Amino acid sequence: MVLFKQTAREDLKEIRIGLLYWEKIELSKNFIHSYMDDIIDECYLIDKKTVHFNTTYETHKKYGEKVHTYRRNANTTWYIIYNIDENGNIFINKIISNYMTVS
Repeated sequence: MVLFKQTAREDLKEIRIGLLYWEKIELSKNFIHSYMDDIIDECYLIDKKTVHFNTTYETHKKYGEKVHTYRRNANTTWYIIYNIDENGNIFINKIISNYMTVS
């Protein structure tokens, strides 16, 4: 089961707002909706994975032990940071882009 912590829910809201008011280009509401759905779909795939990668960036480690990488395009990668409990439940703690990740 995949569960979203409040911080991850807030991240999704901020991503949506960022896309809506992006100064570089005006994106359609349909595009934004599809983009958000794609990120959420990636989150729900995590509990079906057989291999879970440990976080490596210090920025990520403070949010969780595991990371799922979603490469949206050539420029943008989303990192979905999570923990797994003893029952195999996935708790998504943070969703952060490569632009916000400090190596």
